[in-house]
Amino acid sequence: MDTMMMNAMTTDMSGMEEMDMPTMQACMDACSAAEQAMTICSTQMMDCAPACMNGADMCHTMMRAMMRMDGVTPGAMMSMLDACIAMCQVCMDECAAHAAESEICAMCAQACQACMDSCMAMKDMMMKAAA
Repeated sequence: MDTMMMNAMTTDMSGMEEMDMPTMQACMDACSAAEQAMTICSTQMMDCAPACMNGADMCHTMMRAMMRMDGVTPGAMMSMLDACIAMCQVCMDECAAHAAESEICAMCAQACQACMDSCMAMKDMMMKAAA
């Protein structure tokens, strides 16, 4: 995301003035990477396709919510982060079961873990900002 958009987000997000933009950007990047990995995986392995498709949709929604400048409250953002973490966990667990046989599933599981870690870092940052 370009600097101009990040600067606008820093000043325009109602109720979320203390956002750490690098943490937010890292979370958006991790969601994007996970969405892409899950989408690829869902077309390759039928056993994990539903979990991957649902996870990809959640990651995409999470990213879009973080890019909005108004109307995202801290409570709603925390709930969405929890949902994204939960969906990534389901996808990661399913893909981990196939990781030994499928490089794509292994990649997807790693992307899910990175996304969960990034969403947890985002939640931690938000809790510190609220304190």
